[in-house]
Amino acid sequence: MSEISAAMVKELREKTGAGIMDCKAALAESGADLEKAVDFLRKKGLATAQKRAGRAMSEGVIESYIHMGGKIGVMVEINCETDFVAKTDDFHEFAKNIAMHIAATAPAGIVPEDVPQELIEREKEIYKAQVLEMGKPEKMADKIVEGKISKFMKESCLLEQAYVKDPNTTIKDYLNEVIAKTGENITIKRFARFQLGD
Repeated sequence: MSEISAAMVKELREKTGAGIMDCKAALAESGADLEKAVDFLRKKGLATAQKRAGRAMSEGVIESYIHMGGKIGVMVEINCETDFVAKTDDFHEFAKNIAMHIAATAPAGIVPEDVPQELIEREKEIYKAQVLEMGKPEKMADKIVEGKISKFMKESCLLEQAYVKDPNTTIKDYLNEVIAKTGENITIKRFARFQLGD
């Protein structure tokens, strides 16, 4: 097995924000392969996040972001379990980044259940008309519309969206990384996005 150097542990810590012992364990588990170690820590973070999901969250922050010379504004409430985590730089950076992401992407909701049914129905009608216009048979059209709605939901739900600062990561992945780093359950409770003239 490859030797695990202090430099490798340091690099993995910088990449993931995980603790020294977790980084050593991940490198040992992955045969000192840095990419595999990152994946190992991300999976562990997800498992940890799921374990914490039932805990009460009464602390947090309301973050705001104003963009484009005052033409777009966002307020977002992010909750955590303790005041201690609510005051950390990691938590505040996460809140700021989420507010900025919402300004950039204008999600329709946080999770699929938040997307208004009338918006989904309207999108379905538009997609169906487009597909039938292309001369596709009705049965095939329904399948294509289903696929397009699935893509629309991914693009419309905050947690499913690709994070604007790192398109290879979803907001849900980013949230789980912060949960793993802080050791507390964190949730994006609600947001409001304002655009001048809307």
